[in-house]
Amino acid sequence: MSFGERVHAAMSERGQFCVGIDPHGALLVDWGLTDDVAGLETFALSVVEAVAPHVSVVKPQSAFYERFGSRGIAVLERVIAESRAAGALVLLDVKRGDIGSTSQAYADAYLDPASPLASDAITASPFLGFGSLDPMVETARRHGAGVFVLALTSNPEGPEVQHATAADGGTVAGHVLDRLRDLNRAADPLGSFGAVVGATIEPSAEDLAINGPLLAPGYGEQGGGPADIRRIFGAVAPHVLASSSRGVLRLGPDLGAMTDACRRANDELAEALA
Repeated sequence: MSFGERVHAAMSERGQFCVGIDPHGALLVDWGLTDDVAGLETFALSVVEAVAPHVSVVKPQSAFYERFGSRGIAVLERVIAESRAAGALVLLDVKRGDIGSTSQAYADAYLDPASPLASDAITASPFLGFGSLDPMVETARRHGAGVFVLALTSNPEGPEVQHATAADGGTVAGHVLDRLRDLNRAADPLGSFGAVVGATIEPSAEDLAINGPLLAPGYGEQGGGPADIRRIFGAVAPHVLASSSRGVLRLGPDLGAMTDACRRANDELAEALA
């Protein structure tokens, strides 16, 4: 199955809520853990236990593991493997963007099943030119994986690039969305190439109907809610993965509370987007 087929099935079965497994140092301390590899491991694997059996997608942010070097990456490998074993798809948040052989090396690291970091999908940055992502796109196609490309992010600095006018007169974000639409053309029920569109952005005239999944970070604790998903995404809201991290993670180390938060979020989204 392609990633598009798998994520469509997962959202239908487990809902549209995605949990970011982001071990901020402050969260480790709030849990009563030490800000070191031992604390990282306890935190991250506890979150996997609480949420991975209950959501369609988990999204570990690689940077919070990389800061501990090779031992942190070893924990990330376990997070990926154990999340997938629990039935969740893994979207590895790495936001890589480079050219040529380097882009291919990133693709091999994160999308080739031979790698211990192999995930179902990754995030990627297109701002060296969308064509710079070709190695990631082709590797994803070859291995049935996915790529979520930054398009309309909610950070305040984003519009200076994403809203800028491209050579053809459209916006940079519009160009990214057009390219994703081309990659997903004729895919059924959903393409494997998604867009990252913040859950708190201002109204946009961009066409978000890309026939692919749409990752909406900023849901919950950062201010995005069901009304924002309806407002921003309209008819394509059923393709949205609404992503939250701290809103769930701050409830730990109570695993039951984190599980219940995931169930409530999925129910809330299902009711609002039915």
